[in-house]
Amino acid sequence: MAKDQHPDHKINIEIDGEIAEGQYSNLAIINHSVSEFVVDFVNIMPGNPKSKVKSRIILTPQHAKRLAKALHENVRKFEQVHGDIKDYEQPPVPLNFGPTGQA
Repeated sequence: MAKDQHPDHKINIEIDGEIAEGQYSNLAIINHSVSEFVVDFVNIMPGNPKSKVKSRIILTPQHAKRLAKALHENVRKFEQVHGDIKDYEQPPVPLNFGPTGQA
């Protein structure tokens, strides 16, 4: 097939300054229903018994699976360059911030 039969499909993605700064998270809480995955990102600080969700991302099951695959692939590539990522044992974090809902 000729090259002009498959035009390049490019997506123009912009990011504003506040979002570009990012949010630090050392805990992700994942809930799901039949139609969506909800990922809450939290920053828990030592000695502080109260934390707030810093960001919530809602994904379709298909996007959640693609995200899991992309994370797995990127961790693999990172470890090829930098060595194994050590997973230090940490005590479980009590998750007593209320009930979870279904959509």
